[in-house]
Amino acid sequence: MRLLLIGDTPSKSLWDYYDASKLEGIDLILSSGDLPAEYLSFLVTMANCPVLYVHGNHDEKYDSKPPEGCTCIEDTIYEYEGLRILGLGGSMRYREGNHQYTEREMDWRIRKLWLQLRKKKGFDILLTHAPAYGINDRQDLPHRGFQAFLPLLERYQPRYMVHGHVHMNYGYQIPRYASYQHTTIINAYEKYLLEI
Repeated sequence: MRLLLIGDTPSKSLWDYYDASKLEGIDLILSSGDLPAEYLSFLVTMANCPVLYVHGNHDEKYDSKPPEGCTCIEDTIYEYEGLRILGLGGSMRYREGNHQYTEREMDWRIRKLWLQLRKKKGFDILLTHAPAYGINDRQDLPHRGFQAFLPLLERYQPRYMVHGHVHMNYGYQIPRYASYQHTTIINAYEKYLLEI
């Protein structure tokens, strides 16, 4: 299965300089947030495959105009051809606005998932906007990761965690990959092709 991971900034090669061959063979698109609704709607139309998304901290506009034809998987486990994807969008709360959470609020969101996690027997991919604390995050509050993600990764040991929020153009030391125990962590900034 081929997954296109996207986040934070539209890829010019997929949108401005679109060529149908660039989306051939893509089975599923996962958006980690902070992308224009029009971009996601464009991709779901041209790729002819599902686009699943979580909210980024700048996605208040989705409240009035969500991406057409796409599926929001916030606070749920979405299953696609046997692949279980858990969605938890948003960032650390650093200002007023939607899709921002304190550490306690994120922990509460995760606790409310206990029945889904039990029924589905865990998940294979954790799709978030913010990274986990201490993994691909930054020290400033807006880009700090959630500590609440760490016990979730430790207990369920998903194959992948996909996040955005920390733009790789912030500096030359922003990693694309990391690992935490048995989980491969991928920064989906702009675009990344994952083959499972």
